[in-house]
Amino acid sequence: MRLRRTNNETADENIFWVTMSDLMLGFALVFLVMFFYVFVTNNIKEVEENIAKESANKAMQTALNESNVDAIVDINNGLVKISDLELFELNSAKLSNKGKEYLNKFAPAYFNSLFDNEYLDKNIKKIIIQGHTDSQTFIGSYSEDSQYMKNMRLSLERAYTVADFMINTPYNKVNGERLRKMIIVEGASSSEPVLTDGKEDYAKSRRVELKIVMNN
Repeated sequence: MRLRRTNNETADENIFWVTMSDLMLGFALVFLVMFFYVFVTNNIKEVEENIAKESANKAMQTALNESNVDAIVDINNGLVKISDLELFELNSAKLSNKGKEYLNKFAPAYFNSLFDNEYLDKNIKKIIIQGHTDSQTFIGSYSEDSQYMKNMRLSLERAYTVADFMINTPYNKVNGERLRKMIIVEGASSSEPVLTDGKEDYAKSRRVELKIVMNN
């Protein structure tokens, strides 16, 4: 004999499923609200971070300009390229007189601008001084690998020479201990040439770059 459901039983089932549907909908809405809140909050923080970073880099550029230093600061990442300034003698890591004169102005303005800026002073972690060479070959019967490694050594020695000279210039020595823990020296050989109209610009390829690494 088939049992029939009563109207009360059917009503109870409908109430149960309606209640579960409402509950799941509520969970979904809560999740969406939380997701939206986190998304918006993170975007706001990122925008604020970018604004602070750009402002700090602009302040650095202003400090260099006021010290009559010919250098361009990348507003987005704080990268400074010292290029085409005859810093070194030919095929040598020895600073020229012109190079010493330039770094005597550049170093104090650069270091002090880092520590005088509240944002940079709080967030800067490392300063990478990286040397680069052009891809012109050395005289002699060297293999391509040997040519590359000779340029690697030259680029590293030049970066070291710049770092050594800069850290001995009259910047604000209150920050000396911090600065000594921040500086990293690197050589990049001829791996990142500067191109103009598809051709390497040898003068601009021979450069030293200063990169800021932030805590975040």
